[in-house]
Amino acid sequence: MTLDYTTKGKVTLSMYEYIDKMLAELQSDMNGVSKSPAAGHLFNINPDVAKLPEDKAQLFHHLVAKLLYLCRCTRQDTQTAIAFLCTRVKGPDEDNYKKLTKVMQYIRNTKHLTLTIKPSTDPKWWVDSSYAVHLDMRSHTGVIMTLGKGTTYSASTKQKLNTKSSTEAELVAIDDVMAQILWTRHFLVAQGEYVPTTTIYQDNKSKILLAENGMQSSSRRTRHLNVRYFFVTDKIKKGEVKVALCPTHDMLADFFTKPLQGALFACMCNKILNLPCSTSPAVHRSVLD
Repeated sequence: MTLDYTTKGKVTLSMYEYIDKMLAELQSDMNGVSKSPAAGHLFNINPDVAKLPEDKAQLFHHLVAKLLYLCRCTRQDTQTAIAFLCTRVKGPDEDNYKKLTKVMQYIRNTKHLTLTIKPSTDPKWWVDSSYAVHLDMRSHTGVIMTLGKGTTYSASTKQKLNTKSSTEAELVAIDDVMAQILWTRHFLVAQGEYVPTTTIYQDNKSKILLAENGMQSSSRRTRHLNVRYFFVTDKIKKGEVKVALCPTHDMLADFFTKPLQGALFACMCNKILNLPCSTSPAVHRSVLD
């Protein structure tokens, strides 16, 4: 990974050599390019599809592991697709291989993209979830944190328990990320930085009411929720965090919960990687024009 501090107040992270070596390992059936890392049916699974032979399954596991490192370091635009592929490494099938192929074709088409971080001292978090999108009806959590512009932290993960509503899925998402939010806040304070109340953006009004009011906004429909999901209420009362409503079309965490397409994908990708127009991939410019 290369860290470029040439421009004052910014750092640009790239992994050109890593990507070139990974592309050189691909088989001929992964040739071609793609405009996005995943199609809209990313989370769909067909149990009747044939499993991969052992040699191809090993290649699948190997490439997904390399992609996982890449998407956590500099290519967060591929993180949602790779999060799903990580759930399939134990028994990959032909459909999973096709989805991996699409990711690699997208990487080939956009291998020049970089992540540029322009920091400030005001951390903002976006937390979202997609309800019951996995085969076992579990939901998917998306998280992104910025310290100015560009992604400082992001996550796209399958939730570890089943929920009974989209509101509950949102509660699980914010509870899962709260430890990281508080750790980041305390870390910045320990470096001598002034950190105002951390803002967590959500697009679910019911979730915000539950977070702010705890059991006072609970009803029979939400009474079954475990008390631990009201941990955030205590942190709000102490002034450490606050939850704010964010319009769905501005919800950056939405990028990490579902495979966005077209102009919305391009717009979100540019915000997440903090791409200047001059380095945006041609495919993204053509979609936005």
